[in-house]
Amino acid sequence: MAIWSNKFHDAMSNQAYNFNQSIHIDDRLLDADLRGSMAHAEMLGRQQIILQEEAEDLLQELRKMRKEYAEGQLAIDYDEEDIHSFIEAELTRRLGSTGKKIHTGRSRNDQVATALKIYCMDEIDILSEKLSDAILAFCDKANHHLETIMPGYTHLQRAQPITYAHYLMAYVEMLFRDYDRLQDVKKRISAGMPLGAGALATSTFPLDRDFTAFSLGFTDYADNSLDAVSDRDYSIELLSALSIMSMHLSRYAEETIIWTSQEFNFISLKDTFSTGSSIMPQKKNADIHELMRGKTGRVFGDLMAVLTIMKGIPLAYNKDIQEEKERLFDGIDTMKAMISLIPAMLAETVVNEDVMYAAAGQGFINATDCADYLAAKGVPFRDAYQQTGDIIQYCIENDETLESLSVAEYKQFNRQFEEDIYDAIDLKNCTFRRNVPGGPAPERVKDHIKAVTSYFGLDLSQQ
Repeated sequence: MAIWSNKFHDAMSNQAYNFNQSIHIDDRLLDADLRGSMAHAEMLGRQQIILQEEAEDLLQELRKMRKEYAEGQLAIDYDEEDIHSFIEAELTRRLGSTGKKIHTGRSRNDQVATALKIYCMDEIDILSEKLSDAILAFCDKANHHLETIMPGYTHLQRAQPITYAHYLMAYVEMLFRDYDRLQDVKKRISAGMPLGAGALATSTFPLDRDFTAFSLGFTDYADNSLDAVSDRDYSIELLSALSIMSMHLSRYAEETIIWTSQEFNFISLKDTFSTGSSIMPQKKNADIHELMRGKTGRVFGDLMAVLTIMKGIPLAYNKDIQEEKERLFDGIDTMKAMISLIPAMLAETVVNEDVMYAAAGQGFINATDCADYLAAKGVPFRDAYQQTGDIIQYCIENDETLESLSVAEYKQFNRQFEEDIYDAIDLKNCTFRRNVPGGPAPERVKDHIKAVTSYFGLDLSQQ
């Protein structure tokens, strides 16, 4: 029987009841709801809305249910409409009429919204820990490749030499922003506890919303009861943060897929993170990275689904909002699975340093350094740029490289070229002399690694 059943309502058809049910989806909210119910029960007793001994009985049974749930001993009745109804029904079964008093001064609307926010804050903490592990894994990999020269790209064309460490730390910057976004989302969630908002217009009981808010780890309660029960901005905002994070992982997965191809061969994947072909014995496919790239679209879809659900909902609560939970849960689950893979993925990635270095030696990616060489001697950079372009065309026509040209050939384009041009265009010098904050010089990347790892309380130099 539904908790709202009475003589005014005829019974729903079984088909409609099953369509209305959400317990198979929202059962994961049980612990969060038990915590919300515990704070509510304690507040009811403190405010003398119910007898103190009744509040203590409720608290004792709610704690017992939490313990049973944690130990896998709590039998959930999946015939109930949702997990919130189950909790009240179970308390009533255990405590009789006292169990029915748990719903005094609250509605399922503010009860559900509060449990969802508690759940989201818990999941943000888990996601943040997994994200910090991924960030540190990137830092650790970078720390081992401070001098590994590779081509840097724009438009997927070789552009300038960088180090593999510098490349990896670009993803650290992306993921660090993701980490910061998660903390920002949690800050906003914690500032608006819904409990006490009731169905839409609070309650006539003297509720102490400060007490329940602080008991549950919120920094404040929601100031408007209409908004409190119909707000799902936090779900949209969390899914938005997860979408950006998944996009970053997808970019990394895409480059890994490209770089493991025989055309690049910059890196190789161990068998732990690749698959074979059912027909071609020689194949080694980056299937896990491809799946990560594909699941990003799924997270995007979860975000778009919730935005679409919420776009036309009038105040306050409407049943449409029930659909939001499944998409939120899917986005969180998918993102946790993806981010959890990163440390092992990086550990199982073999860097083909010689191939990277050889690729950096092709495509005239030290041309900018040739132009800078002339600019340092007083030649206007735009003239130096033009003359370097002429030199490259000469090299192509004569099957030469910047390194193989003689000083005499260089002087045909500008008399200021001397023997020191070879030092200026040396790949390592081109990279290591870019000793500007944010640049690829090993000292700068090392400082970057130290700053990030120190934030998370780790010192890689001691490992």
